[in-house]
Amino acid sequence: MDTKLLTIRTLVSSLNSPSDQTRLAALRHLRNSSNQDPASRLHITGAGAVPRLAAALYSLSHPIQEHAAATLLNISISDRHALVSSPILLDALSHLLSRHSSSSSPSAVQSAAAILHSLLAVVADYRPVVSTKHDILRALVCIISSPDSPTRSVKDALKACFGVALHPPSRTAMIRLGMVPALFVLAEKGAGKKTGIFEDATAVIAQIAGCEESEEAFRKVSGVSVLAGMLGSQNGSVSLRMKENAVSALLNLVRFGGERVVEEVREKVGTLDGIVYVQGHGSAKGKSKAVALLKLLLDGGSSDKIIEDLYPVQSDSGSSCSR
Repeated sequence: MDTKLLTIRTLVSSLNSPSDQTRLAALRHLRNSSNQDPASRLHITGAGAVPRLAAALYSLSHPIQEHAAATLLNISISDRHALVSSPILLDALSHLLSRHSSSSSPSAVQSAAAILHSLLAVVADYRPVVSTKHDILRALVCIISSPDSPTRSVKDALKACFGVALHPPSRTAMIRLGMVPALFVLAEKGAGKKTGIFEDATAVIAQIAGCEESEEAFRKVSGVSVLAGMLGSQNGSVSLRMKENAVSALLNLVRFGGERVVEEVREKVGTLDGIVYVQGHGSAKGKSKAVALLKLLLDGGSSDKIIEDLYPVQSDSGSSCSR
């Protein structure tokens, strides 16, 4: 038998030891191996490590939690099937996340949220499974809304929320659990700050807006006004990505809310300059959503005509713009 494989099997077997020291030593080696040698990840899962790593997340020892969660995160990059097929993994992640403010290590919490993001971003069939785990969704909301949560924990929780929200039926559950106020508090705190965490918050806002329940939830937090303010910002305090997310959120609100929401967006957005800016400077996806929103707000009118009126073509001496 290959020496590497034999070593991994021995380490995985050590995870059953009643000694915390023995298990911790094995976890350290497994974490280092899964980090430094990607090929070892399949050997680790093949040796039956996943349920034992998941069980380690229940430990009261922070180092054991941290090494187990980090190893699972490394494995999620190469062998997602081994994780999504584990019947006990989600309960273990829920246990860890739900105790983010008490018995769980912040580092382990961050890895747990990152595991969810890694799986949900790629494995579409796993999204409806996770969306039924309301304890996980509730824990993510708590992490995002708690002023004591480390920035890294909030960022990883937001990425996990984005993955959950990719499954449309989960958006209603997230709204009922209080996700919308937590997200808008974060988004408003981000005014004037160029930090990825606020961009991530608006990305989740854009996803959650895509359901019928979003209209009432957004109205309670003056969501349209906040999003319009992002589009109207001219001082560079709001990144282009945040503006794109604001356009996407407003587009989803209009699509799911009907004419009443269309009128509210027209009133609050006021000038269309912000949407036109995204249409002219955003990513390919951002541009297409800006065009779609303009057409809806203009009652099917020509967005190209509005763009020409706001940004008339200037005579050029021969230079060309790159795209």
